[in-house]
Amino acid sequence: MTSLAPVTSDPASDDVDVAAGLPRERGGWWHDLVCPAHGAELSHAGIPGPVPPAGGVRCPHGCVVDTELVRGAWLVLSHQAWARRARVLAHRAARTGDEGTRAQAVALLVAYADVYAEVAGGGEHERAQDWMLRGRLFHQALTDAIWAVSVGHAVWSLAEADPDRAGDLAPVLGMLDATAEAARAARGRLVADGRFTSNYTAWLNAAGRVCSRAAALVRGDREAPAVADDEWLAGEHGQLAHALAASTRGGWEWEASTYYHGFVVRAYLLSLRGTDPAALPAEARDRLVAMVDVLAGLATDGGVLPSVHDGPYSRPALALEWTELAALADGFVADAGLAAVAAHARTEAAAGDGDDEPTDGLEDELRRTTWFAGPPLAVARAPRPAVTVDEEVGIAVLRGAGIHAVLDHGPHGAGHGHHDKLALALFGRTAPWHPDPGQVPYGHPAWRAHYASAAAHPVVRVDDADPAEATGRLLARAERSLTVEVRGDATAWYDGARAVRHVVLGDGYLLDVAHARADRPRRLTLGLRPDVPLGVRVDGDVVRTAWRGAEALDGVHVARAGGPGGTVPVRAVVAPGPGPADDPQRERSHVDWAAEAARSATWVSVYQAEDDARGAEVTGVELDATEVRVHRADGAVDVHPLPTETTDD
Repeated sequence: MTSLAPVTSDPASDDVDVAAGLPRERGGWWHDLVCPAHGAELSHAGIPGPVPPAGGVRCPHGCVVDTELVRGAWLVLSHQAWARRARVLAHRAARTGDEGTRAQAVALLVAYADVYAEVAGGGEHERAQDWMLRGRLFHQALTDAIWAVSVGHAVWSLAEADPDRAGDLAPVLGMLDATAEAARAARGRLVADGRFTSNYTAWLNAAGRVCSRAAALVRGDREAPAVADDEWLAGEHGQLAHALAASTRGGWEWEASTYYHGFVVRAYLLSLRGTDPAALPAEARDRLVAMVDVLAGLATDGGVLPSVHDGPYSRPALALEWTELAALADGFVADAGLAAVAAHARTEAAAGDGDDEPTDGLEDELRRTTWFAGPPLAVARAPRPAVTVDEEVGIAVLRGAGIHAVLDHGPHGAGHGHHDKLALALFGRTAPWHPDPGQVPYGHPAWRAHYASAAAHPVVRVDDADPAEATGRLLARAERSLTVEVRGDATAWYDGARAVRHVVLGDGYLLDVAHARADRPRRLTLGLRPDVPLGVRVDGDVVRTAWRGAEALDGVHVARAGGPGGTVPVRAVVAPGPGPADDPQRERSHVDWAAEAARSATWVSVYQAEDDARGAEVTGVELDATEVRVHRADGAVDVHPLPTETTDD
């Protein structure tokens, strides 16, 4: 996972020497830019610039960290921010014809060619960790590829806009050729290792295609090869083959991570510059449309993209990437559905920049650039249903009653997966009532382990331990409900245990029924993990919750459990716990609703958004062996039969 740092000054300012501030050292691994004490990402102060701040890099909680790893991580983000600046300058110069902007862009790129030859010309980075796919300018070949895509597009824009002066970019040819060759070599290693579907491949292909095409333009080759003749796009291991191999038929990237899904889609769209979307092979074209649709379908009405599996929970630099992806998607497919995502991301990026708007303007330049050689694809879309499910990755989205719910029940997700089987995340338009917590930078192993754990997620736990990796399955699906399960055995989830979650969009509320069974008496727990202020009140046998924030949610809850001797108490215990992964030190109220020495437990929750006016207020909930009864303020009682899978068999 590699993100860009925002540019913090006007990239076209005449009084900025854009070449003087280039780092003249190799970068490391950006995930090491993390406070060893607090687990929070360190400051981006001084980025872009030549060297990290004197004395160390600051943590938002007051630490100052000065280590070789942190220095290398800071240099990664500085290099990436300079490459992004080159793109902005080049796009702007190509669009406006401004001579000063063009001169700055050319000077920056030529200076970077000197830096690359000086610090990366000696081969692979000797300080990379053994598990890494080694880069040249950075520890990771992936990081090299991301940087190279930005540099390549900057050259492409300048050479295409002014062919008669492309010769002034000749000094960058060695860098472009070297980065394309490095991308090819790294991709070959992935293929040889049986890792073609890695998200790295998407960026290596993008780097190869963009840098090759940019070099051709500098050399005066104005005719791009047809898609079918471009090995980086249509070759055996090219971008279109990767898109089909690394995603489901429904369009999800195979790891089912929100971040990595957007990560590869952005690489695909960046690599398709100059192509006509309608001329792409039909299967690949349709899959790319489906991948864009996945993001539109996952996002809340207010543009929040719930974090699923590995990926930042909230990060201003990542928000800039979402604005970039949205702009590219609008050029690829008409009505891409990401306008709210882009608007929310702009707000998030501006909050990180301390201003009203992100200041570098890349998104605006992309929207003003003719990126594709044909118009956006016109795709007929049916109205979005209340319940959507990708059964291959096991991600379900339910929309209704002012609540946006995401139910994760599929495969673990390999190295980017979390122990979150049957996690139910709840959002309003923008309120993160009950989210997946995301992940910290990987350079902090302790906090990374926590945020991948079952304890960090709103899931069923057995004996307060982490389960083995597991895959859940869909049991039943209807127009406004679905039922999923996960079973344990000697190699998966909790041995001898089983859990089922049944979620229903009711009349003005969402009903959640979680049920667990074990082959012997065990501690069975359902966790609630909010990212908003949470009030909890015990009212006889009922627990009432009040979830606040930008929007309000109320919950009414009841539970029962059984053990060898009969009924077992189920107690909701509130304790302070770490908030989501953008800042592990942000304290939130965690609820563990647990039954000790239980063979079975059933937890029923009814959630009602205060801003949703449909239906009378829910006043109470009753649970018996076969049904749930939801009581309303007007005296009505809604009866929901329990699926047989959620009863004690």
